[in-house]
Amino acid sequence: MYVRIARFEGGDLANPDKAIERVRNMTGEERPPGLDAAKRLIMLVDRENGRGLGLTFFETEEDMRKGDQALNQMTPGDEGGKRTAVEMYEVGLDQDWGR
Repeated sequence: MYVRIARFEGGDLANPDKAIERVRNMTGEERPPGLDAAKRLIMLVDRENGRGLGLTFFETEEDMRKGDQALNQMTPGDEGGKRTAVEMYEVGLDQDWGR
């Protein structure tokens, strides 16, 4: 499993509920174009500091690279804040104690 992590600051992250709703509307029930291989999307928000992380998970490194190209075409716009960094990792451990 692989994950692409995008960092965002500013914009509607000053109002995290608005940011969450905007991303929910963008992603909807189906994956956005170019993200056919994406397995999961997690959005983290730092309400206090107006920052956020978007974690997009993929089964293979190749899928992640293709997804990265698609995600780079999706600019957040002024209201979405500024993407300040993108990092890509292999998931070394995914421990779930809740099941």
